[in-house]
Amino acid sequence: CFVCGESGATITCRETGCDRRFHLPCAMEGGCITHYLPPYRSYCWEHRPQQREEVAPESTTCLICLDSVEGRTTYGTMVCPVCKHAWFHRACIQGQAMRAGIFCLQCPLCRNRSQFLMEMLFMGIRIPARLVQASWEDNSAYAQLYQRHSSCNARECLCPGGREEAEPEGPWQLLLCCSCAAEGTHRCCSNLGNSTERWECDNC
Repeated sequence: CFVCGESGATITCRETGCDRRFHLPCAMEGGCITHYLPPYRSYCWEHRPQQREEVAPESTTCLICLDSVEGRTTYGTMVCPVCKHAWFHRACIQGQAMRAGIFCLQCPLCRNRSQFLMEMLFMGIRIPARLVQASWEDNSAYAQLYQRHSSCNARECLCPGGREEAEPEGPWQLLLCCSCAAEGTHRCCSNLGNSTERWECDNC
């Protein structure tokens, strides 16, 4: 391996006449690129594909980790080929690709998917062919956001069935705050008549 100097390196640079070999775990340290799609070509630091030269504006930060990036495209600094305003570290977009998968990865700024995806694959970003939703959506991570508030928050709830009781209409109909929807009240508990359609909690 031309990176670590140890034996057992089985990946060879695709460039004709180049005999550099390296281990897959040594690829990033050696600035090498491997295409994780057929025909699975690999390139050393000298012959790897490069993005077109783009000069970053001053004080550009990585849109993923918010740390500063280099002033131009390099092995470790990449840019979205579509909007050309999204700059990020290779390691950062690689981590995002592993979490998002091939069906969800997109530019973190312009949200382009098709061109962005092909560019990242061409530049050696490994993107798993995840057949389910992105990892951050696993295990119903956002399930609570879809739950409607369902209890009376009046200081004194008068409903015989308790704060969780809610009827379609009448004195025990549960109205949610028209501003935040995070609190509710029975009509009777807040002296609201049947003609009242909107109610706002004390916090709002």
